[in-house]
Amino acid sequence: MDDFQKAAARARELHRELAHHNYRYYVLDSPEVSDAQYDKLMRELQDLEAKHPSLQTPDSPTQRVGGAAAEEFGEVVHRAPMLSLANIFEDQGLIEFDERIRKLVGLPGIAYVCEPKLDGLAIALRYEKGAFVQGATRGDGTTGEDVTSNLRTIRSLPMSLFPQDGVKVPDVLEVRGEVFIRKKDFQKLNEKREEEGEPLFANPRNAAAGSLRQLDPRMTAARPLSVFLYECVPGEGVPVFKTHIEKLEYLKTLGLPINQYRRAEGLEGVRQAYDASLKGRHELPFEVDGMVVKVDDEDQRKRLGQVSKSPRWAVAYKFPPEEESTEVMDIGIQVGRTGALTPVAHLKPVKVGGVTVARATLHNEDELRRKDVRKGDTVFVRRAGDVIPEIVSVVLSKRPADSAPFEFPKHCPVCDAVATKDEDGAIIRCTGASCPAQLVEKIRHFASRLAMDIEGLGDKLAAQLVSTGRVKAFADLYALTKENLLTLERMGDKSADNLIASLERSKQTTQRRFLYSLGIRHVGDATAKALAEAFPQSEMLFTASLEDISRVKDVGPIMAQVIHTFFQEPQNQEAIRALLAAGVQPAAPQVATGGPFVGKSVVLTGAMTGMTREQAKEEVERRGGKVAGSVSRKTDFVVAGEDAGSKLKKAQELGVRILDEHAFLQMLQTNA
Repeated sequence: MDDFQKAAARARELHRELAHHNYRYYVLDSPEVSDAQYDKLMRELQDLEAKHPSLQTPDSPTQRVGGAAAEEFGEVVHRAPMLSLANIFEDQGLIEFDERIRKLVGLPGIAYVCEPKLDGLAIALRYEKGAFVQGATRGDGTTGEDVTSNLRTIRSLPMSLFPQDGVKVPDVLEVRGEVFIRKKDFQKLNEKREEEGEPLFANPRNAAAGSLRQLDPRMTAARPLSVFLYECVPGEGVPVFKTHIEKLEYLKTLGLPINQYRRAEGLEGVRQAYDASLKGRHELPFEVDGMVVKVDDEDQRKRLGQVSKSPRWAVAYKFPPEEESTEVMDIGIQVGRTGALTPVAHLKPVKVGGVTVARATLHNEDELRRKDVRKGDTVFVRRAGDVIPEIVSVVLSKRPADSAPFEFPKHCPVCDAVATKDEDGAIIRCTGASCPAQLVEKIRHFASRLAMDIEGLGDKLAAQLVSTGRVKAFADLYALTKENLLTLERMGDKSADNLIASLERSKQTTQRRFLYSLGIRHVGDATAKALAEAFPQSEMLFTASLEDISRVKDVGPIMAQVIHTFFQEPQNQEAIRALLAAGVQPAAPQVATGGPFVGKSVVLTGAMTGMTREQAKEEVERRGGKVAGSVSRKTDFVVAGEDAGSKLKKAQELGVRILDEHAFLQMLQTNA
């Protein structure tokens, strides 16, 4: 056996070991190795793949997070419709459900399977020859969104099936399940958001759904998602099951995570299961809002069929919400990391669902007005999703005679900059570029690769610089000295020197990067490019009218208003002038009039050694070309770096001209 064969055998073994440990840790909550031992195995696999790139397969544990952000989600047509469950809320609804089933099947009693009803997001997963290849949301039940890259980041979801007990893996397996967030992970996620001044997630479902639908997989990877599978689509190689329980156990033998379940005989058995679930709901490690009741027998399911978009053989028996009354002691405003002004009710402490509640979010001004919550009111409070407290209603009969509606501030309570409503009118945001409540996130964005590209200035360092008072505005970054930096935690000589050098390099930038770095809402890289071409000097935007900005390519009326408001704010003008005074020199864009890239559509794929993907994109656009995200017959060039994948294959199929990195660099030099 040669070195490569040994490496390949060891890589396969590491795949199995890491998948096993992920299952033990994320599904069973019963790890067999320490974090350090797990990391050692992962590093060994990474080293093998670095030495032998062909071993780096899409289902490798090292490939859970990767790739750039997508511009939009693709569509996936489900092999079989994804149905939604009808809800019942009381025992009478259960009686009627059981009567219908028994009447249609013609039997005196039915065996059911009862499962906790997760409050998450339904998904469909596709495995081919045991490897995870695609995942999609439910969508409208027929067509969903392709969220494959995001699902790869979920540690409890195996990238490869590892069957037990001699079970044969089918060539194609499509399974259905639910993405959710566990209680402890949700609490930590919201604690972190609160520390960073971000609006809290209202409930685990919103957090799970929002996380899974991030266009950037790295954002999803930062969210602690979990998954349970509960259904599979019939197909070649998939066993024919007699019962639903057989199906669940089959999924389990393939290494897929399944939820707990309980078999119930007849109506009385379901009642007992429901009572036990309701009593033990708070003991579960995840949030549930009811119990799913399913017919166990698969033949009976087929006979029962479906009505509209819901199966006749299953129903969701919802739990009653838990509510308590208390008094609103005060209403305050919390400024989030994105500038959102969120009203928060400070309550007389009360126990709801076994947890003491002293604060409740009022979400936004419209919600505050709709519920008309005031200081001194007696209100009913419940824990939305059994986690985040929210005010359900006001007891108007107990309202004090001297009560008055809450006055929402017109200026940010932290920095006094103008506060304006966003495009849908739901959220009021601070417009201050130097607002302390938003500063950590703004500094992080300012230093990011597409912005000023300040290497070494990440989240933790940005937080330290702000918390220690060394940076109170963008321009303060350029006043940092090595002596300043060395007093920070975990900052050594070399790191300090590198950061100072990176800050100095960033002064020579482009107007496009500079405008993007300011963190103006709705202004992404493409809009920053269009603005830079129309306003090559930032000061020009100080006096630009709303009409002037509206005439910029692809800038609509809502975006134009946001941009105009930003540059009219004195605090923001001062921040820009301070940056220019600190030596930042944004270069005006150069318009190419000739060369091989003018008017051409270029697709970049694979890794290049001489420059980053962002730098390559900038070079193409500076020469009059446009960089597209996918290959089509309209593509003029595909630049293929190392480990180029499906885009290269499609270019070959369509006959599109392919450039390797050397040829691409030569073309850049001929049109510098």
